[in-house]
Amino acid sequence: MTEAQPKTMNTVTMSATCPSHARTDLTTRDVELVCDEPIARGGTNLGFTPTETFIGSLIACTNVIGGRCAEKNNVELEIVSIDASYDFYFRGAQMKEEVDLPFSEIRLTINIKTDASPDQLAKVSEDLGKYCPVAKMFRQAGCNVVEDWNRVN
Repeated sequence: MTEAQPKTMNTVTMSATCPSHARTDLTTRDVELVCDEPIARGGTNLGFTPTETFIGSLIACTNVIGGRCAEKNNVELEIVSIDASYDFYFRGAQMKEEVDLPFSEIRLTINIKTDASPDQLAKVSEDLGKYCPVAKMFRQAGCNVVEDWNRVN
């Protein structure tokens, strides 16, 4: 008798209502998220813009997968905070010109507490690059994602 193999691809659904040209209310599972533009761009400033949400997804995914990579490598590590700075060519979003790569570089400072050796931390970082789906999407698109692991007290 052959055991059933686990399903490795899932189809996920998300829906949205659009109360205005600038606001999108998204729902998935049993949670909601508001994406909105600033007031100056016709929004109500109730949430991140779509591009801010995209960067926020990278930060959140780095936290989740980074923790899993530490666990996989038996490394005690606490991610305290993650800071991002990024280069964004906004002329495309402003509809002034087509931009092939809106984000050229994203720099993440991953602030951690750990007693891990440099070699152990390098392995966690290497695995993060292999397994973080959001970072992989950015990198496959040609964006340079730079991770700086910073030990804090």
